[in-house]
Amino acid sequence: MSLNNSSNIFLDSVPSNTNRFQVNVINENHESSAAANDDTDPPHYEETSFGDEAQKRLRISFRPGNQECYDNFLQSGDTAKTDASFHAYDSHTKTYYLQTFGHNTMDAVPKIEYYRNTGSVSGPKANRPSLLEIHEQLAKNVVVAPSSADRVANGDGIPGDEQAENKEDDQAGVVKFGWVKGVLVRCMLNIWGVMLFIRLSWIVGEAGIGLGVIIIGLSVVVTTLTGISMSAICTNGVVRGGGAYYLISRSLGPEFGGSIGLIFAFANAVAVAMYVVGFAETVVDLLKESDSMMVDPTNDIRIIGSITVVILLGISVAGMEWEAKAQVILLVILLIAIANFFIGTVIPSNNEKKSRGFFNYQASIFAENFGPRFTKGEGFFSVFAIFFPAATGILAGANISGDLEDPQDAIPRGTMLAIFITTVAYLGVAICVGACVVRDATGNVNDTIISGMNCNGSAACGLGYDFSRCRHEPCQYGLMNNFQVMSMVSGFGPLITAGIFSATLSSALASLVSAPKVFQALCKDNIYKALQFFAKGYGKNNEPLRGYILTFLIAMAFILIAELNTIAPIISNFFLASYALINFSCFHASYAKSPGWRPAYGIYNMWVSLFGAVLCCAVMFVINWWAAVITYVIEFFLYIYVTYKKPEVNWGSSTQALSYVSALDNALELTTVEDHVKNFRPQCIVLTGGPMTRPALLDITHAFTKNSGLCICCEVFVGPRKLCVKEMNSGMGKKQAWLIKNKIKAFYAAVAADCFRDGVRSLLQASGLGRMKPNTLVIGYKKNWRKAPLTEIENYVGIIHDAFDFEIGVVIVRISQGFDISQVLQVQEELERLEQERLALEATIKDNECQEGSGGIRALFKKAGKLNITKTTPKNDGSINTIQSMHVGEFNQKLVEASTQFKKKQEKGTIDVWWLFDDGGLTLLIPYILTLRKKWKDCKLRIYVGGKINRIEEEKIAMASLLSKFRIKFADIHIIGDINIKPNKESWKVFEEMIEPYRLHESCKDLTTAEKLKRETPWKITDAELEAVKEKSYRQVRLNELLQEHSRAANLIVLSLPVARKGSISDLLYMAWLEILTKNLPPVLLVRGNHKNVLTFYS
Repeated sequence: MSLNNSSNIFLDSVPSNTNRFQVNVINENHESSAAANDDTDPPHYEETSFGDEAQKRLRISFRPGNQECYDNFLQSGDTAKTDASFHAYDSHTKTYYLQTFGHNTMDAVPKIEYYRNTGSVSGPKANRPSLLEIHEQLAKNVVVAPSSADRVANGDGIPGDEQAENKEDDQAGVVKFGWVKGVLVRCMLNIWGVMLFIRLSWIVGEAGIGLGVIIIGLSVVVTTLTGISMSAICTNGVVRGGGAYYLISRSLGPEFGGSIGLIFAFANAVAVAMYVVGFAETVVDLLKESDSMMVDPTNDIRIIGSITVVILLGISVAGMEWEAKAQVILLVILLIAIANFFIGTVIPSNNEKKSRGFFNYQASIFAENFGPRFTKGEGFFSVFAIFFPAATGILAGANISGDLEDPQDAIPRGTMLAIFITTVAYLGVAICVGACVVRDATGNVNDTIISGMNCNGSAACGLGYDFSRCRHEPCQYGLMNNFQVMSMVSGFGPLITAGIFSATLSSALASLVSAPKVFQALCKDNIYKALQFFAKGYGKNNEPLRGYILTFLIAMAFILIAELNTIAPIISNFFLASYALINFSCFHASYAKSPGWRPAYGIYNMWVSLFGAVLCCAVMFVINWWAAVITYVIEFFLYIYVTYKKPEVNWGSSTQALSYVSALDNALELTTVEDHVKNFRPQCIVLTGGPMTRPALLDITHAFTKNSGLCICCEVFVGPRKLCVKEMNSGMGKKQAWLIKNKIKAFYAAVAADCFRDGVRSLLQASGLGRMKPNTLVIGYKKNWRKAPLTEIENYVGIIHDAFDFEIGVVIVRISQGFDISQVLQVQEELERLEQERLALEATIKDNECQEGSGGIRALFKKAGKLNITKTTPKNDGSINTIQSMHVGEFNQKLVEASTQFKKKQEKGTIDVWWLFDDGGLTLLIPYILTLRKKWKDCKLRIYVGGKINRIEEEKIAMASLLSKFRIKFADIHIIGDINIKPNKESWKVFEEMIEPYRLHESCKDLTTAEKLKRETPWKITDAELEAVKEKSYRQVRLNELLQEHSRAANLIVLSLPVARKGSISDLLYMAWLEILTKNLPPVLLVRGNHKNVLTFYS
């Protein structure tokens, strides 16, 4: 490997065997250069790895005598990193450069620390060198002081060794589970419910072995598809706490996640009551048999249920480790109970069991029970609805995702294996019980077949028992009648009772843990602000104790109500709604084609996931249609609520990805459609600068682009590129957020350029996408043009010329007070800052009121120092001084009022349209669109058109006809026949005084002097130019007189913009035209289209 062979490299190190990346420290001390040159040994470099040894410190070798140079240079991580924390350090003794691959560079090798989120619990986040640092600086200019070496080694913005060790200590007591104890055990316990012991035999009796297997299989299809989708989502990134809520919210966004999270947490809380009541009912049945009732069955259930849920709460609050141990014990009991059943099926049956329908394995019983025999009111779907809740519980492991060591591995592995094991158990129990027990039995040992009696053809008859009377009267035994068949069949009956206890208590315990965990994750995301109280966690494991108490109260309430038969179908549908959204999340993420969708679990298909979602929705209606409707209504209501509240979160959901894909597809599709005049709409570039600095300009533009056209707020940063780009990038998000906050449907775009005109030229050419390209430039009138530098005027007029060159229409807006309120914003920011400091100081003083003596004073000054409350010194900034010295009360008040004038509803009045020149119709279209808006609907259009004095009526009729064909409503039409007469002397004198400072007056000087003045001041207005365009100058002055006469009281004036011919009209003369044309008038829009039709009367 080629290495840096500089003579000042003198380090030796022991190379590693398997590592590829090298990091070297160079000493550039001139005093040691000679020693380095005399040393003939080749240099060696310490090799580091970012593989399994990522947590080891970097060992740096040194020669004898130089150890003190490196005592503090230790690295926690993979490779030494250089970034913004490296500051120039100039020393006469020792200077160090960081090396990667043996070369002098700031580039860092790939490390996991660079990709972590801030505040990641899995480790510190590091900041890689920015592109600016790598691009702008040479590595040899980046030096590190030995005194700051261990800060450098840890990277900029990441905790040091001490902080890292503290984090490790904090994590030391946290209990994390593997895939077996954390997922497999929980899912198996939750799926194996009471249904396995007291309802499965009845289901086989009703549906038969064949349809029973189909019912189990259909349920397993739903859970397996959901498990596959969940596995794909889990392996597409780090999974935090929150289970189903976390998976759905991060995939589909807060709207879906927030709605399902709340009802899922509630469903788990109520499920605690359901399982505990199931346990209490079994205990009460045992008390009945032993005649040991306390009060009555209902109250006994309440008493036992309340005591049970208190005990379960104690186990949960004690910590996840105790809860996990309890789950393992319950699983062992459950497995013993299941094994006890299978053992019982091969133990020879006695006469008592035979009379109750149990004959061990018999082919005749299997054949008889294979087909269905539904009783009155039952059918395939009703039986399926009863069984399906037994297959749920696959989210038990995912719900404690925050307590798993590796959720990405544990959830898929544990969940899928649990589904497989429990499915085998369900199928085994169903087939075995169907092959051993007949459907009906009397329980009478004397109901045997007497010799000579005709057999009725049933399996029991063939085995010596006559249960024929069960056809005419109800019997108490057999698959159809006895829910305790498994106890009867088992080798030891009490073990089945223990299994029932285990199944109910384990499910209740799992739900009692799941509900608070999911609810805490939901509250932490602050989607429902009123629930923020429950986000707090306690202890090493961040236990949601407040959530436990809330779940306990909900469970107790439903236990005391004891009316769970009504609520049970809704709870089942809540779980199914979660399954449906998990499947839909997987489909949606795949369909969105986001590059970020890269699940490690590859056994999935988006269409299969969609099928799973549809299947879940169908099963919801099969189980209970009204419960499904209630579920959808609640979810829809919560979805609307979260959408309305718009929580400030950004999780990179597939909804965002699909929005992008849809927008891209639509934009591409739009490019295939040719432009048509009927579909023309103003698509505007608005030169607002920062959108908050010229709100009135943005408001008037937004008024005619909202919901109909493109609006881009543009800003040009002029100056050194590096500084401009930095400022531009730092404010981009803030300014777009301001637009969103103020409900302005516009985009923000900015460019950095050497001059203002170049920046605008770039925007005019490159803004937009496909057919969504700007066709109109909107700018504010340059009110201070007479005081502005010449370059600013040249740029201002130049961008108008550029717009016309690019065939883009131009709108210039003028209001009396001007648009720029940046000075007002500066004052407001300063006042807000001072107010915050005042409040902070008051809070500090209040906190220290109770303290006495010098200790309290010291604490006060200490806190004040932290708050950085210091005496404010006057600034030398000219703009601030100007603000402080001006009459803020009067001037700023008028400016603020003017800046909001287009936000208000306009009073009843008129919009006067002076359509003097045909520009394709833009001058007429913009005011028409304005009249369609609520704020302008009370303003009527008055049309003013130039014409001949002797043809006023004919011109008026012709214009009315044209407008009616355009289907544009108007209040009145005025034909102005005296536009071209000379203005009065006073008006013309005002114009002459206006341009006097900018005139060359070359006709009054000799030829040589005149030529010299032209060369020195080419921007001045020449006498020849003024004479050549005198008629046009007359027209502008005369138009102002007419506007003063006819439109002084209008709400808005829309006027054809005069065009300055390039090379003929000087910039100052053109500005004088605009000034005299719009002087002392209401708000004016000077409009000039690109002379292509934007109006048509053809259908």
